[in-house]
Amino acid sequence: MWLALALGLLLPRPGHPAESPAVPIASELKISYSLAHPSRLNEPGSEADLWQRIRNGLAMADTSPELVQVHEDWFANRPAYLNRTVERSRLYLFHIVEEVEKRGMPMEIALLPMIESAYNPLAVSPQKASGIWQFIPSTGRIYGLKQNSWYDGRKDVLAATDAALDYLQQLYGMFGDWQLALAAYNCGEGCVGRAIARNKAKGLDTDYASLKLPTETRHYVPKLLAVRNIVRDPARYGITLDSIANEPYFMQVMLNQPMEARYAAKLAEMNLDDFISLNPGYQRKVIHTDTPGMLLLPADKVETFHHNLQRIGDRHQLQEYRAKRGEVASKIAAKFGVTLAWLKEHNPLKLWRGKVANSQTLVVPAPAGKAATQPKKKAEVVQEPQLHTHTVRKGDTLSELARRYNVSVSDIREHNQTLADKLRPGDKIAIPVSEG
Repeated sequence: MWLALALGLLLPRPGHPAESPAVPIASELKISYSLAHPSRLNEPGSEADLWQRIRNGLAMADTSPELVQVHEDWFANRPAYLNRTVERSRLYLFHIVEEVEKRGMPMEIALLPMIESAYNPLAVSPQKASGIWQFIPSTGRIYGLKQNSWYDGRKDVLAATDAALDYLQQLYGMFGDWQLALAAYNCGEGCVGRAIARNKAKGLDTDYASLKLPTETRHYVPKLLAVRNIVRDPARYGITLDSIANEPYFMQVMLNQPMEARYAAKLAEMNLDDFISLNPGYQRKVIHTDTPGMLLLPADKVETFHHNLQRIGDRHQLQEYRAKRGEVASKIAAKFGVTLAWLKEHNPLKLWRGKVANSQTLVVPAPAGKAATQPKKKAEVVQEPQLHTHTVRKGDTLSELARRYNVSVSDIREHNQTLADKLRPGDKIAIPVSEG
């Protein structure tokens, strides 16, 4: 993705020969990296502190002042809780702000995970909502969040942020009001739609404060506005917000091979808990290539990860093994020098009386010295195209802009996911422009 500072270890997965049940993984690496919105980050006068950047984008109207004050008092009386939440947000907030700003949404939206999950990607509600944006399974699937035994996209900060903003934009399109859109995010569009219909039938106003909504939903927007007010002027509430740098916290690393999470953390010289905080979407102790296969690492750890990966080579690598129905699981474990417990921890293993219930691909250790099917090549650094911001003028079309900048229409759409077919004067469009 272009919307975070990204570094990828990019290589297509090698072919899987049909005659070989154990498939080793190639170790050739190709590195590419790109800086999100370089022109904006380098603009003179751009804010060094992320909180100030957020303040500059706050745009929502006030509502229900009595309820807002209730929540202002609650947060102001719990500075330790607020500080813990702010500390967790440090990992993700820059990325969320980038995404919200890119879509032209009010910056209050970037603060929504504070009231949804306290920026805890492992948070799970009694209703089975999960991740910092608290998607329930069905809504997550509707908005493209993959959920299986290996990976839960609701916990993936990048995927879930995209999905949440897509959902909120759709709700705003339905109701034409951000307070109503947020209410629908909390209780569902049907809930808000019915409340509006009831008021219309009685000749009553249909703004957020006038609707009869569930208690939690009546408090939902005031709670967000309370957080907004504290961020806007923390001193007024006796609060000190620790500074967060207005720069990417993490980079992205793409894997072309399965890898144990603890081993990836070791390569980056991170403790496992910190690694999981950035990569909470992976359900097991292994990062499988059938999942997004992408790691988030602190920006200052990526070079360490790459150096250690090149130095250690193919030791500790994993491979895929195609287990057939009826194979004895303990014999598979013994074949690859691990315990049955290890096999279960690292795979969504389905057994019946100790045997593999259905044919499935397992992740197992690769024999030492046999993890690479191709000779290693020196890592190649490839500079990705920079993004130029184009302000739409009257008469501009996508095809005309593509010709002007010598790119394809699909290239433009790739970097502007919410772009409408008809351009409006004043719109900002990111155009990929290769250097040189």
